Amino acid sequence: MEIFRAEASFPAEGVAAPRVVPGIDWSDHLPFWNLGYPGFMVTDTAVYRNPNYHRASDNIETIDFDGMSRVVTGLVRCIEELAN
Repeated sequence: MEIFRAEASFPAEGVAAPRVVPGIDWSDHLPFWNLGYPGFMVTDTAVYRNPNYHRASDNIETIDFDGMSRVVTGLVRCIEELAN
């Protein structure tokens, strides 16, 4: 998490949460979990923070490209670190 925060300049919190937490399995990592593969989710907490999530208003006009760019930069650095 420290690497992400340093590289992304973006507020972030981390949690290792069990499936009983509502929303923890709402993403593309669930099929991997179901097959026994480890997986993780990076989220803006979906419906808890983004009123456009999975609605007709969830379109390119509602994307925060600056924020998304900073998140991707942080994730690239984290993945590089995990790969080493």
